[in-house]
Amino acid sequence: MTIPELLRAGRTIAVVGLSNRRTRPSYSVSEYMRAQGYRIISVNPNMTEALGDSAYARLEDVPEHIDIVDIFRRPEFVPDIVESAIRVGAGAVWMQEGVVHEAAADRARKAGLTVVMDRCILKEHRRLSR
Repeated sequence: MTIPELLRAGRTIAVVGLSNRRTRPSYSVSEYMRAQGYRIISVNPNMTEALGDSAYARLEDVPEHIDIVDIFRRPEFVPDIVESAIRVGAGAVWMQEGVVHEAAADRARKAGLTVVMDRCILKEHRRLSR
């Protein structure tokens, strides 16, 4: 699936590493995507709420289908997140700018997930919305 197709089809985004700090990229990106009509689900074991909605400790705790797992964590955490994304049946994993893990990306692709790596979902959405 291409990035434009993914952004058209995927309406529920689980943001792993979403912070409640407004100065963090995860917050501003999530706020923007939510304003564009996407359902944003926070996955952060250190929070119970983000952007006015419940936050979940793990992807496995999210009680609804996830289209895109948006990863705002350092590369060393990506393999475990990818395994969780596979277990919950997510459609895609999106690694934000600066997040690269080739082995985890290969694992996700082999499991049938679309993979986007080292790209900002906000920037891609804005570019495609012009």
